[in-house]
Amino acid sequence: MSTRTNKPIRAIAALTAVGALTLAACSSDPDTENSSPEPVTSPAVDDAAIAEAMSTPTTIDFWTWVPDIQNEVDLFEAEYPDITVNVQNVGQGGEHYTKVRTALEAGDGGPDVMQMEYQYVSSFVLTNSLLNLKEYGADGVQDQFVPWVWSQVSDDAHVWAIPQDSGPVGTLYREDIFAEAGLDGSPETWAEFASAAQQVKEETGSYITNFASNEPGAFLSLLWQAGASPFSFDGSETLGISLNNDRSKEVVAYWQDLVQNDLVGVDPDFTDTWYQGLANGTYASWQTAAWGPLFLQGTAADTSGLWRAAPLPQWDASAPSAGNWGGSSTAVLANTDAPIAASEFAKWLNTNAESTEMFANEQFLFPTRTEILESPEFTSDELEFYGGQRVNEVFAEISATVDSDFQWLPIADYVFGSFNETIGAAIAERGDLLAGLDEWQADVVEYATAQGFTVVES
Repeated sequence: MSTRTNKPIRAIAALTAVGALTLAACSSDPDTENSSPEPVTSPAVDDAAIAEAMSTPTTIDFWTWVPDIQNEVDLFEAEYPDITVNVQNVGQGGEHYTKVRTALEAGDGGPDVMQMEYQYVSSFVLTNSLLNLKEYGADGVQDQFVPWVWSQVSDDAHVWAIPQDSGPVGTLYREDIFAEAGLDGSPETWAEFASAAQQVKEETGSYITNFASNEPGAFLSLLWQAGASPFSFDGSETLGISLNNDRSKEVVAYWQDLVQNDLVGVDPDFTDTWYQGLANGTYASWQTAAWGPLFLQGTAADTSGLWRAAPLPQWDASAPSAGNWGGSSTAVLANTDAPIAASEFAKWLNTNAESTEMFANEQFLFPTRTEILESPEFTSDELEFYGGQRVNEVFAEISATVDSDFQWLPIADYVFGSFNETIGAAIAERGDLLAGLDEWQADVVEYATAQGFTVVES
């Protein structure tokens, strides 16, 4: 284990910029190193205070990219007619977070409530920008959620957001191509998957899958499944960065063999070539999140009836596990003028039965509430595209196997961008993936240290 630090520089880059290239170009200004807001310690609120706040005319601003979420907001406003929720879509991805951070810096013009992907929670925690919802009764809804999802938004003393949707990772595969290769269903272990890759290539000419060269989220989900634990964050200034730990190297060495023997594709995903590969049988499977089944239906419509869903191949078949790729939550900013109304809205939106059923069955967000995951209305849906299979049921079972210990760094943008320049480039070139992994580790450590974090490598 080694520790690296650079104390003179304050770690505030996450507040001022989003995106790997932007972050790489930024440096901290010593004159503003203490400009982040002080941590907010709020008194616990009682039922009387909540009742008063929810019956007082109040307007809150909600920034989100979720389509048709106004339908759920309308339900909330019908139940609480004194609360008005202004819904705004200011953009997705980096654009969304940049605008929130810009408003935080300015001290004006931002939302009360915001949509937030799990990997970005820690960057807002770092700058003391989130309201601790535990002080507003959020721990009272904890038992409604899958434990691993709850761990993505909380620690022992805080609840930073309320989970809304998730992306547990499984496998979608072409049953016809697998059958042509002599396979009876999807391989149950990664050892079987490697053998099957050879069979699929020899018998059908297809790749068993595509190992995307530009998708750090998918790659990290594989490390998550394997229990590699590449990151840790103490909530302040100490980062654990261990992208090239022994377990990660085992995973990468496995894929190195498949990549160098041309048994998997290495195309960047969400490109024309990749879309065509899913539609024309170049790829016989896709290791993807629970949002993938619906996405695939629109991408490869002509292959309806040929696909099936299964869990990921396992490293240890006796202890099923999975990672997660995607999903988001609802957070309340610490500078809101309406903390009770905003907190109650965040909780209601993601725990009200009608609201969460709409998310799952009308907007097709993969649920985080156990009640929905166990609901026959959700699990019994038989999808024609998947040969009548109950795909939601498959992914609901996968969700129960996701490990709760996976953490994110407050420099997720840089980590993701660095992937594309290091190990991602090695994948694309069918080069030395282990060397690329070491480069990724070194680059992220160098960046984190330069930003003033204490970095622990192990």
